[in-house]
Amino acid sequence: MPFKTPVRTALQEHPTSWGFWLTVANSTVARTLLASSKTAPDGGFSWVLVDAEHGLIADNHYYDLNQAVSSMNASPIIRIPWGEEWMIKRALDSGAHGILVPMCHTPEDAAKIVKYCKYPPTGTRGYGPLYSTHAFSELSAAEYDAGADKELVIGVQIESQSGVDNVEAIAKVDGLDMLLIGPFDLALQMGVTRFGPDHEAAIERIRKAAKDAGKIAAIFCTTGEQAKMRADQGFDMVSVITDVGLLGEAMARELNNAKGKGASGEKRAGY
Repeated sequence: MPFKTPVRTALQEHPTSWGFWLTVANSTVARTLLASSKTAPDGGFSWVLVDAEHGLIADNHYYDLNQAVSSMNASPIIRIPWGEEWMIKRALDSGAHGILVPMCHTPEDAAKIVKYCKYPPTGTRGYGPLYSTHAFSELSAAEYDAGADKELVIGVQIESQSGVDNVEAIAKVDGLDMLLIGPFDLALQMGVTRFGPDHEAAIERIRKAAKDAGKIAAIFCTTGEQAKMRADQGFDMVSVITDVGLLGEAMARELNNAKGKGASGEKRAGY
């Protein structure tokens, strides 16, 4: 059968591919959140960012989380802690449909990441996808081998001043699929106010560089309202919210409702 992933399919069929951040190593939570979106107009979430950088997720959790997410017709994309070859290999061999590497500062960084993700002769990925096909419905080992280099999503995060300065060159790196903006680190690293004029100018520069190079422009958001704004701006992949943000906000809201106090009016400042 053809090598197809939900995120690639969504990008072909819809103007925006929606995802969310998973920070807890719990497959039941992942399945529950994905099931809740099944009745959404134009489909639900097509990808989940499995956060092994800042989330409480380690590589021994990858396999079960990949199984849970892929079983709900969504693509697990693992954010590894750093751009190390062995970390990329562990994520892909566990069945990830894509990887995201933080803190990409230069085109040389991006080229190295692409090399680590692809099999020889294009790259240097070691061969051993013993469990990779388990997260791809009915895909044979031979079909995985033939399609992995083309179909797996390779993404980097642009979240520093040097990343912004080099973003046009980064976006042109052959084999790189996606540039994702981490707004929190981007503002901190640039020393500017988050969502202020300088920050928004950098965000737009990154989005434009990705689109001009024919790459996927992606961004992390913390609310649905924010996600809609970014989709309207032309981002292709938009993360709507985090698991912990959703759970914490919902619990606080319903407790206030139970006490007859209604919404607090305070907006969540972090994840």
